[in-house]
Amino acid sequence: MKKLLLSLAILMLLTASAFAVQEWPVQKYTLKNGLTLLTLEDASTPAVSFQVGYNVGSKNERPGITGISHLFEHMMFKGSKNFADKEHDRLVQSSGGMINAYTSNDMTVYHQEFGKDQLELVARLEADRMQYLTITDKQLASERQVVLEERNMRIDNSPFGDVLEQLMANVYLAHSYGWLTIGWRKDVENISLEDCLNYYGTYYNPANAVVVVVGDVKSAEVQKVVEKYFGKIPANPKIPRPIYNEPEQKGERRVSYHKVSQLPLFIAGYQCPAAGHADSYALDVLSAILSGGESSRAYQRMVYKDQIAIAAGGQYQSMEQGGVFFAFSMMQPGKTTADGEKALYEEIEKLKTEPVTAEELQKAKNQIEAQFYMGNQSNDQKGSQLGYFQTIMGDYKLIFQQADKYNAVTAEDIMRVANTYLGERSRTVVNVIQENKGAAPMGM
Repeated sequence: MKKLLLSLAILMLLTASAFAVQEWPVQKYTLKNGLTLLTLEDASTPAVSFQVGYNVGSKNERPGITGISHLFEHMMFKGSKNFADKEHDRLVQSSGGMINAYTSNDMTVYHQEFGKDQLELVARLEADRMQYLTITDKQLASERQVVLEERNMRIDNSPFGDVLEQLMANVYLAHSYGWLTIGWRKDVENISLEDCLNYYGTYYNPANAVVVVVGDVKSAEVQKVVEKYFGKIPANPKIPRPIYNEPEQKGERRVSYHKVSQLPLFIAGYQCPAAGHADSYALDVLSAILSGGESSRAYQRMVYKDQIAIAAGGQYQSMEQGGVFFAFSMMQPGKTTADGEKALYEEIEKLKTEPVTAEELQKAKNQIEAQFYMGNQSNDQKGSQLGYFQTIMGDYKLIFQQADKYNAVTAEDIMRVANTYLGERSRTVVNVIQENKGAAPMGM
């Protein structure tokens, strides 16, 4: 099956066809307390995906409680009024289901996949922890340690995670996108139970949630079940929304970051527009051309042709209130980050002055098309897409307009957005300064 999907993806990359998305027969229902329900019937397999997405993430945090969104994601599995600690997991998994959650800059999502006969159980479990979560200081202390160990692995002892952390802290000086979802270590160490309960009371309510159910179900039945368990939960419509307070960047920012590293490394970030902005589609296509995999311009130039890097790439990441265009390179032994920056910026300058070829443009669009289809195979993947577009973009139907937006991107659009957003003035660069393992800290 995997080989078949890969063959289909390759075929799409080689075919100059228009990207088209057939609309899914989604049903939308809004409860009186503000909860939004989306259902998509698909009886191709006797399975169901049930997701609850809350419009809250690191964008809603402030200094002192950075990382609380992710930490609280862990706390949501610690039990509620009618279900003991870890019972949610046990009940779903004992019937063959799967359960997980994730936190992003913009939202927190809890998702389960299970047999269709478990629909009412899962709805009851999710509604109970939306309204009646029970958490203690002891549980918080336990999950805090889990999160700190996760931070050790993903950031502090990672060859790249801490570099990305430094970049975001300098791309966004005022906005809460300036820290990663894992949060700053000192803040995670000091978040209190009171902080968690205030956070829960503010953001975890039906007016701030979207429930998405995809699979072997009937929409009318799902509506009744969701109304039964979620309908009586009180709403709190006065949910504080973050304000985009990032000042305009008026010059390049450069950071020299000292760490133990096997090879020289740099990462550049450019402030770019938010998800759904008219230019976001051209930036996605530009990203595929410049830094999307081994066939991209940056990789071909820096790894294959000049042989100055062992890796080069990047991507455009769009969020609800802003975006960042990333580009990075890990250099060959004996080469410097200055060599890498020079080559990368030359490739960016070409995009500003020379139209990309029709073949490059179509290939990039086909890559995006392949990613779309490969990312929408399962009930869970479809549910994630629906939840994201409804929560962050404001309307799930925008999914079905994406094809037209990408197909409309021209070579002139690529030149325009490159000139608009990828200039030195809006660039932030972190260069890793190599230190030997065991060397004394700077200043000692």
